[in-house]
Amino acid sequence: MRYERLLPGLTITVVALLVVIGGAIWLQRGEEPRAFMIASASSYASEAGAEILRKGGSAVDAAIAVQAVLSLVEPESSGLAGGAFLLHYNEAEDRIDAYDGRETAPAGATPALFLDEEGKPLTFLEAMIGGSSVGTPGVVKMLWLAHEEHGVLPWEQLFEPAIRLAEDGFAVAPKLAQAIARDPVLMQMPVAQDYFYRRSPDGALIPAAEGDILKNPAYAETLRRIAAHGWKGFYEGPVAEEIVATVQNAPLRPGTLSLQDLADYEPKKREPVCAPYRAYRVCTLPPPSGGMTVLQILGILENYDLAGMEAMTLTSVHFIAEAEKLAYADRDHYVADPDFVSIPVSAMLEQEYLKKRAYEIDASYTMSKAKPGAPTDEHAMRWGENQPIDKPSTSHFTIIDGAGNVVSMTTTVEGPFGSHLMAGGMMLNNQLTDFSFLPEVDGKPVANAVAAGKRPRSSMSPVIAFDDEGAFYAAIGSPGGNRIIGYVAKTLIALLDWNMSMADAVALPHFVDRNGKLEIEEGTALEEMAPQLRQLGHMIDTRELMSGLHGIRVTPKGLEGGADPRRDGNVVTEEP
Repeated sequence: MRYERLLPGLTITVVALLVVIGGAIWLQRGEEPRAFMIASASSYASEAGAEILRKGGSAVDAAIAVQAVLSLVEPESSGLAGGAFLLHYNEAEDRIDAYDGRETAPAGATPALFLDEEGKPLTFLEAMIGGSSVGTPGVVKMLWLAHEEHGVLPWEQLFEPAIRLAEDGFAVAPKLAQAIARDPVLMQMPVAQDYFYRRSPDGALIPAAEGDILKNPAYAETLRRIAAHGWKGFYEGPVAEEIVATVQNAPLRPGTLSLQDLADYEPKKREPVCAPYRAYRVCTLPPPSGGMTVLQILGILENYDLAGMEAMTLTSVHFIAEAEKLAYADRDHYVADPDFVSIPVSAMLEQEYLKKRAYEIDASYTMSKAKPGAPTDEHAMRWGENQPIDKPSTSHFTIIDGAGNVVSMTTTVEGPFGSHLMAGGMMLNNQLTDFSFLPEVDGKPVANAVAAGKRPRSSMSPVIAFDDEGAFYAAIGSPGGNRIIGYVAKTLIALLDWNMSMADAVALPHFVDRNGKLEIEEGTALEEMAPQLRQLGHMIDTRELMSGLHGIRVTPKGLEGGADPRRDGNVVTEEP
């Protein structure tokens, strides 16, 4: 039996007893208990999920507990007042389910939502802060739907770890402390000011520092309502009323979110999108998620021998960057909410189409800026180029339970700190800023323009990969704004082409080309490669690239997890 970062204060004897009890529950269900594993951005969240799995809970049960805790301890990145995409694999039925909990624009939203009086787009900070950026949250109702189909333990039991933590307090992690300290607006916002700061004797505001203990009784009360009343505890009653009042009475750019918007929200169960890559099959969510663009990158690169190029060489970095340019160009042209816009998904993933795109790559020089391709579909070349302002935040976690079921879930409030508004102890999202700020470009309507009830395009890309025999092989995802797509694609290449361990794959230095400059992670070996990349014509932008990759892989020796060293998370695993 192996333990990593056990709950503070628990003895090996107590934990062993919990494992025995959990194993007995699995056996009562007619299944032999196997190892479970959780990789998330917070040790508190990982341990909350482990607590649920020890009691015999499913991967979805654990995901609910993990998300409830992340909303508390990582409020700058994700929360119950935000949105998420969840990919679930049921091993017994060999079935993949895709759950879309993306926020929607309120009924009062118009295409001019982020334009000033002269019709020019607002800056990101202007658009982000305040009520007009808040979309109708989707996480809670999506998790309810997933629990109805894959839950084992009672719904109310899944919130117990987060309620305890909210009442007893948690230690501020380094990332949260840094986010509070450098945020230019948070201390000026009502509620958030009192929660994230304390006052010195002379009245000055002092931001919460690493290791400080924060308690959130308002969030504990919200969780109790959700636990007792299910999704109605969030979308109806006092919690819903507080959210709406906060948005409509925001001190900056009040929004139109209404009780009717909350009542009307519905999560979507969508058909997963899968594509072959080498001997593997990679599955993800369809639009409006970013997963299809990951599949395009892989499909383009399948035409080249990345293993022969070797890991992180000048050649492999160049080819991956060029494939990213091509895929991001298609994404900016075609991808939006499929309930509002027809998207040529099948045509964009056709092997012949991706082979043609691959042939646009020149080994000796960059293409600088790629143009969108023309898939053999009636929708080709129909839209103007998307014009969003996408900032990095978000969180991802991966879970495999004792029955072999897998959750790969990416979750966000956008941000950091979303709209900077708080209600019910939660940060409210600013997800509407993922829409194109301009509804029309060069006389063509933009697919990702704002519309009432519409889901903004997302970069979140949770994936699950299967081996050549159809068995679960790996699951991965990441935060990082629209760089998520590049982070996930590179990590999959590291796993599937370069045979790296999960830990090594998530720790690789980052580089991403979103069809512009080639961004490389500062302080890494990639900086030494920059002069050679410039000789190939790449415009280099060296910067901090903050991901948060968390993944699990099956190996001949058992489960193997990886937690991104750039974040505060960990991997928890136990074997019967």
